Amino acid sequence: MSRHAPIEPSILYFGTPVVLISTRNEDGTPNLAPMSSAFWLGWRAMLGLGARSQTARNMARTRECVLNLPSDAMADAVDRLALTTGTYPVPPTKLERGYRYEPDKFGRAGLTPEPAETVRPPRVAECPVTMEAVVEAAHPVADEADDLRGGILAFEVRILRVHVHDGIRLRGKENHIDPDAWRPLIMSFQQLYGLGPRVRESTLARIPEHLYRSSDVDRAALA
Repeated sequence: MSRHAPIEPSILYFGTPVVLISTRNEDGTPNLAPMSSAFWLGWRAMLGLGARSQTARNMARTRECVLNLPSDAMADAVDRLALTTGTYPVPPTKLERGYRYEPDKFGRAGLTPEPAETVRPPRVAECPVTMEAVVEAAHPVADEADDLRGGILAFEVRILRVHVHDGIRLRGKENHIDPDAWRPLIMSFQQLYGLGPRVRESTLARIPEHLYRSSDVDRAALA
């Protein structure tokens, strides 16, 4: 058995799904930004974003977005958005990391915008999963640290609509995703990965999914 050793990695991105967040700029044009600091609880998501990013500014202003989940087959399209920003002029911290201003994110990525049903930002047609959402809260992160204060926000969003490609739906089930068909794109330590085959069935799978249903689902039906 290997022994643990203390290290100090600069980042702790051990592997999370890539999300393409679409928002609306002040002039009405769409912005599209890749991120991976996200997790879901029921029909809510927590999204960690730089507070000065164009996406964060758009979400704070409009209180809405679309979370588009790319498959592992879309790695090239996602990577074409790397080192681009919708903020002009480019913030100094991004300039020193090699970012450049890109007003047409959809065109840059070669992706297709399509209208959402409940919010104004567009969905990404090629993404197997798209989730329309509204911002319920923005929580400051690391506000106790002088050098980080005001730089990071955790947006709490509530999902209004979930759209999926037919190929990842579980046959015979109206509202279920087939985990063997869904192949999310994963970011781990700045590298892009896909999922391997299922290791084994989880004991948690014995719990019927409908027992996790919350009132947020019923609220979304009224949107």
